[in-house]
Amino acid sequence: MDSVSDIAIKIAERAKGRARLVVALAGPPGAGKSTLSQLLADALGDAAILQGDAFHYDNAILDALGRRQRKGAPDTFDVAGLESLLRRIRAGEDVVVPVFDRPLDLARAGAARIAGDARFVIVEGNYLTLDAAPWNTLRPLFDVTVLIDVPSDELEQRLMRRWLDLGWSAEKAAHWVASNDMPNVDLVKAQGGSADIFWRPQAL
Repeated sequence: MDSVSDIAIKIAERAKGRARLVVALAGPPGAGKSTLSQLLADALGDAAILQGDAFHYDNAILDALGRRQRKGAPDTFDVAGLESLLRRIRAGEDVVVPVFDRPLDLARAGAARIAGDARFVIVEGNYLTLDAAPWNTLRPLFDVTVLIDVPSDELEQRLMRRWLDLGWSAEKAAHWVASNDMPNVDLVKAQGGSADIFWRPQAL
């Protein structure tokens, strides 16, 4: 079981001779991607984070598409927008990026900045290594891919706790986890694809 420092060392080794390394940190909902990406950024130093969740379609769009009840599924993200921004990041541009606000359930545009000289850029999201279009078009834009592995029963418990902590009722949380979150978990586990590093982190 690799620690954060172990993963950071492996990534740093791949960065030798490079001005910038773009790292995909993928994993199912509830795997701890946001926490682990921050810990990894702290361990690497000179690192910035880009949230995949910041590319969620807005709820108004999801309502128009009839997909609000499946928010978080692969087709509810602006993958083309993420790809465009990744190309600018790879080009070394100074970019302003959106940030997902979970309590508000929306993305805040222009809420963070990734400096053009940041050595490491960690991109965290559910489907970054998915073996399905359009997500698989992102693969060439990553220098290193990391896929987080957490047992499904633990993920279910974490996801329930997430929604309860946000003030949801137990009934509403259980329905959302069963009808939306766990199908997304199953999809990532079935089609998550290959990765340079498979990471089963210690308990968060």
